[in-house]
Amino acid sequence: MALAYAPGLTVTERQLVKSKRILPLKGDVLVKVGDRVKPDDVVARTMLPGPVEPMNIANILGLPPEDVESAMIKKAGDTVTEGEVIASVKNFFFFTSECKSKINGTLESVSSVTGQALFRGAPRPVEVKAYIDGVVTEVIENEGVVVATWGGHLQGIFGIGGETSGILKRAVSSRKENLTEKNITDDMKGHVIIGGARVTAEAIQKAIKVGVAAIITGGLDDQDLRNLLGYDLGVAITGKENIGVTLVVTEGFGSISMAERSFDLLCSKEGSLACANGATQIRAGVIRPEVVIPAEGDVNAKDEREGYEQGGMDIGSPLRVIRHPYFGKIGKVIDLPSPLTVLESGSHARVVEIQFDDDNSKAVVPRANVELIES
Repeated sequence: MALAYAPGLTVTERQLVKSKRILPLKGDVLVKVGDRVKPDDVVARTMLPGPVEPMNIANILGLPPEDVESAMIKKAGDTVTEGEVIASVKNFFFFTSECKSKINGTLESVSSVTGQALFRGAPRPVEVKAYIDGVVTEVIENEGVVVATWGGHLQGIFGIGGETSGILKRAVSSRKENLTEKNITDDMKGHVIIGGARVTAEAIQKAIKVGVAAIITGGLDDQDLRNLLGYDLGVAITGKENIGVTLVVTEGFGSISMAERSFDLLCSKEGSLACANGATQIRAGVIRPEVVIPAEGDVNAKDEREGYEQGGMDIGSPLRVIRHPYFGKIGKVIDLPSPLTVLESGSHARVVEIQFDDDNSKAVVPRANVELIES
């Protein structure tokens, strides 16, 4: 029987994780191959050009554009400070009119055609951190590095918030327990906490107040997300939200228990350092939120997964349903009928028969409505 293809999420206890750390513009790489780095170590740095600020000097001084250049005290290339006089002119009554800079920066150009001057704000430093606890395995000159580590790797289905790290701490008694406000305690400051099913809005707010680094949980209510952000997220890439905590949702929206394998993996690593990133993109160029749990190991040793391509769906393959009415349910493949099947909508599609883990019930679902859970 031929295998069926389906996209998948990684849930594995040990693999070689590589993270490419690249600057937005060329700059300076601060580490070398073989260096051991921590998540907050800066590995590369550059300066972003400041914003451009135009000023109509001709209008301010009441001059024709062609006379502006002669009135300039500052010339192109000169640095300026906010409030500094950059141009002046005496009128018929011997009063002096002045034009002052609005920003700190550099005078880039003066136009005798428009009478405008363009100023460039002070450059802004940009630093790229290592993100994971690992070893630099590659340096990309003037651009960045690759940091690698052996460890556990878990991908979620949705997340918000950027890169962070902290010690894993369990907050619930089982994977089926909701993560509520009472589960969040003051000693969780700086930790990556392990939830079970749905995380409540009150729990997220308390986690922010306490200073929790990240929350990993099974489900999230979409209305709670909307209230937390103050807007509808849509289909944009996430990860830039500045809400005070990173959130990684492993199963989906609603009250969905975390998959047993994911929960067991996280709990087995309690007390270990975890690096989490909520960045998510669900369109082309998929980006998954993730949790990396670094461990000891020679990063130059061959990874058995290197060159690995995800296999197809087969009898016994673990998977997750990603659409209604079984959204978020975990199970395994028990049959892959070859002929097209007529769905309730009247359309024809290839299906998969699934036995769900929680209650051993069975269902027939279109193959497009599932994703594999990679081990």
